[in-house]
Parts: sequence; structure tokens; C-alpha cells
Amino acid sequence: MKHARFFSIFVFAAVLGYGVVAFYFLPLATFQGELTRMGLLPEALFGWTKPQPAIDIKWLQQSSMREADVLVIGDSFSASRVWQTVLTQHGLKVRTESWDSMRGICTDFMPWVRAQGFAGKYVVLESIERNLVDDLGKSVACEHMQYHPNPHTDVAVYPPAVSFDVHQGNYSGKLSTGIQTQLNVMKYERLSSTPNFSSWLLPNDVRMARVPNGCELFSHTSCKDALFLSYDKPEEVDATALMSIEKLNARLKDITPIWVFVPNKSTAYLYPDKQFWNEAERRFHAPNLLRMTQQAIQAKTIDLYLGNNTHFSTTGYLLMGDEIFKAMQAAQIR
Repeated sequence: MKHARFFSIFVFAAVLGYGVVAFYFLPLATFQGELTRMGLLPEALFGWTKPQPAIDIKWLQQSSMREADVLVIGDSFSASRVWQTVLTQHGLKVRTESWDSMRGICTDFMPWVRAQGFAGKYVVLESIERNLVDDLGKSVACEHMQYHPNPHTDVAVYPPAVSFDVHQGNYSGKLSTGIQTQLNVMKYERLSSTPNFSSWLLPNDVRMARVPNGCELFSHTSCKDALFLSYDKPEEVDATALMSIEKLNARLKDITPIWVFVPNKSTAYLYPDKQFWNEAERRFHAPNLLRMTQQAIQAKTIDLYLGNNTHFSTTGYLLMGDEIFKAMQAAQIR
């Protein structure tokens, strides 16, 4: 009986101890942003705190191929359909497809897209900087369209969050993740306090870097520093991209292509002197999204890109949509 009582006390103490540890660490394993999740850093430090504009769900409607005035082919920057709300609010009907489904602008793209019932005048072709050379190269090499249906293409999307509580974690994560997140916080506090701190390479392809005037540009608590993908390149975009655009434009007869290239977050904040966007604008009338980001940064736009994410905020997406709509208007008078 005596041993059983001691064993019961031991089990109770162990369970209680685990509960106390879990109560402290598990909320740290709750992530809202992809970069905080990948880098195991808490939203309390890198989650955005300034509310974003609200989007009415009615502007997020997906049109059929036959109804659409504009066909958008893009990646995750187009999947949320947020920037497209600028077009829909101007009365345009928009159909958004992914590169995963379309696979490219193949040689037979025009007869194929007309056979699908698309009678619109504009095709918006969007790629993030880090993928644009490969995306364009795959299109140039493609001879025949092979559409791969995605069951999510026509599923309703919902407006992005206007705000979230950076301190509201839950207890559904892994304890080990919460502990590692706390260890990262302790290491960050030590590293960032040194006078010459400039960057920190974290696991899972995340890099933290000190951003000039960061607290004028981000709303997260540790606003002096921002999170980026570590494999984003500081070098200029390869010149073959411009040659690929020229080849693909030759395939796009009787339609107006709008080439949209989203700068990497690191390009916008750390390497803004790249010339690719100026050349794409000069040669192909592409909306100059790098200039857009620089004007927004100079105007001290807070959270143009979200602190915990690789993507634009709602504010950034709406600026992107404005630039695309202006490019479409300019194309009408050329």
C-alpha cells in the first residue's frame, strides 16, 4: 500500500508537471504566418498588429471561362483573389487559374483558350520573382496545352482576416515545437542585442534580417527585424526571362497579355535596385511592381508585406490590383 501511494503521488506530480509545462509552451506552437511557422518564432514577436482593410466577399466571385472578361493565370499571389477585387469593383468579370492547372502558355494556347469559351480581351500572367525564370522557361518549351483540373479552382474563397490576436495561442500543437520556439526566442534576444546584428539564418529556409527603419514599415513587436526566405537571391533576375516574354507574346495573338511579376519580399526591403522590372515595363508595358513597392515603402506603408509571411498584406494586394488595372487601361489606348 505504501509503495502504491508513493507511485500514485509520483504519477500525479508527473502529470501536474507536464500540465504546467504544456500550459506555458503549447501556445507558442500556434502560428498564423508561414515564416513564423517555418522558423519557429512566436506570433507575439512577428505577427502583424495593424488592422488591414476589409474586403466584401461579393468582389471575390469567380467567373466561368465563358463569362470572364479577364483570365488570370498565377501562383499563390493570385489564389486568394484579393488583388482581383480591384478589377471586379470596376465591373470586370475575372477567372483565376493556377500555373499548376494550366502548366504553361503553350504553342497552342490561343486556340485552346478560345475553345474553352474564353472571349475576353485580357490575360494576366502572374509569377513571383523567385519562380518567374522557370515559369517562363516551361511555357516557352511547352507545345501542347494539357489542362489539369483542380477541384479548388471554383471553390468560394473568403476575405482575408482584418486582424488577429498575436497572443492568442491554443493547446493543439506539439510540446516540442513550443519548447523549440522558446529556445529560438532566447537565442534571438541574445543575438539581436549585439550592436552589429544584421541577420540570422534559421532552420527551414528562413532568414531574419535587420531592415532600415523597420519600425516605420512593420507593425509586429520586433519591428526592427523582418523574416524572409533564405533562398531568395540578391542578384538581378536572369536576362533570359525577357527573351522568354518576347517569345510568348508572339503566341498571344488577338489578346492583350499583362505580365505581372511580384518582387520577392527580400527584393522589396533589402535589394530594391534590380532593373528587371524597369526593362519589363519598357519593353512589354508590364506593371512595375518593384517601383510600386518602393513608393509604398518611401511613403512608410506599414505591413506592405506581412511581417510573418512571404506574401503581401491586403494593403499590398490592393496596390498590386491598382497597378494591374492601370496597365489594362493603358493597353486600351495603345
